[in-house]
Amino acid sequence: MKTNTLDMTPPAAGQARPVVPGRKDADFDALRYNPAPMGQPPAALRTAPSVPATGAPNPGIQAISENVRQHSAWVQPLRQQMARVVVGQSQLVDRLMVGLISNGHILLEGVPGLAKTLALKTLASAVGLHFQRMQFTPDMLPADIVGTMIYNPHDGSFTTKHGPVFSNLILADEINRAPAKVQSALLEAMQERQVTLGDETYRLPDPFLVMATQNPLEQEGTYPLPEAQVDRFMMKVIVGYPNRSEERAIQDAMAVTQPNLEVSRVVSAEDILNARNIVSTIYVDDKVKDYIVDIVMATRDARPYGINLNGYVQVGASPRATISLTLAARAHAFLQGRGYVTPQDVRDLAYDVLRHRIAVSYEAEAENITSENIVAGILEGLPVP
Repeated sequence: MKTNTLDMTPPAAGQARPVVPGRKDADFDALRYNPAPMGQPPAALRTAPSVPATGAPNPGIQAISENVRQHSAWVQPLRQQMARVVVGQSQLVDRLMVGLISNGHILLEGVPGLAKTLALKTLASAVGLHFQRMQFTPDMLPADIVGTMIYNPHDGSFTTKHGPVFSNLILADEINRAPAKVQSALLEAMQERQVTLGDETYRLPDPFLVMATQNPLEQEGTYPLPEAQVDRFMMKVIVGYPNRSEERAIQDAMAVTQPNLEVSRVVSAEDILNARNIVSTIYVDDKVKDYIVDIVMATRDARPYGINLNGYVQVGASPRATISLTLAARAHAFLQGRGYVTPQDVRDLAYDVLRHRIAVSYEAEAENITSENIVAGILEGLPVP
C-alpha cells in the first residue's frame, strides 16, 4: 500500500487545498441526515425520489434545489448589507451564516480589532434579532450569565431575573478569561438550549447563536477551555488581517468620529428557521457521506488509509465532528443555492470543523506541527469522490 506522508505546509486560514476534479454529483440518495429536526419538510419533499439512470436529471434533486433557491433569496442581500459595515471579512460573515442556519455555535480566534464584535452586531441588526455582548472577566459568576432568583423581603417570595444569555445572538468576548464554572454555565446553555433557575426551566429564544472569542496573544490570567467543552463549538474560525485594499476601504469608512453602521433589515427570524428546515432536506450522496466519515476516522487512525501522520495526533475528532461537518456542508450548499452537497463543500469546511477537535502530541508541538497540518495531510491523502 502506498503511504502518503504528512504535508508540513500549512494552508491559508480557512482555505482547503485544490480538489482534483472527480465525477459529477448527479445521483444522490433519498436518505436525509437530521441531527436536530426543526420541523417536518414540505410534503413534496418527503417522498424519496428514485435514482435515475446515469446522466439523467434527478427530479427529486431538482425539486430540492428549486426549494433552496426560493428560500435562500435573502442570502445575497444579507451579504451586501454586511459588506457595507464589515469590510474584508467575507469568510467570517459566511461562517456566521453557516452557524446561524445550521444551529451551531462558533469559536473565533484572532487579535483584537478585526471586527468580530461588529460582524455579529451587524448580523443581528440585518436579521432583526436581539444581540447581547458579555465581556468575560475572572470575577464573573454563573448568575451573571444565566440569571438568578431575587428574594423579596416584603412578601418572602422570589422573583426570577433572567441573564443576558436570553438573547438570540450572544457574543462571549474573551471566554477564556472566565473561570471554569462560568464557562460551564454558558456551554450548558449552548448545548441544552435551556436554563434552570430555582425549580423552573426556561427555554432560550430561537434562533440562538453563541460566538465566543479567544485572544491568541495573551495567556496570563486565562482559563483555557477544556477539550470536552471546546468540542461543543461547531466551528473554530481563525480571523486574519485584511489585505491592503481592504485596509484602505476600512480607513475610508471608519476613520471618522461617527461612522455609519446602519444596515437595513433584509431577513426575519422566521426566514432563518425556515432555512434550517430546508437545510435538513439537502441531499448528501453516500460517497460524500463516506468521505466525511473517512476524514474523521483518519484523525483517529490514519494508517488504514495509507496516510503516515508519524504519531503526531494524540486525540482524534469525536463523532460530533462527523455531525458538524455534514451539517455545515449542507448549510454551505444552501448558501450557494444548491440542493445537494459536493466534496468541495466538505473540504471548504473541514479546517473550521476539525482544527479544534484534534489534539496534537508533544512530538508535533516540538516540530511546530498544528492541527491544521494534520487536516491538510488527511485531505491530501484521501481520494476525493
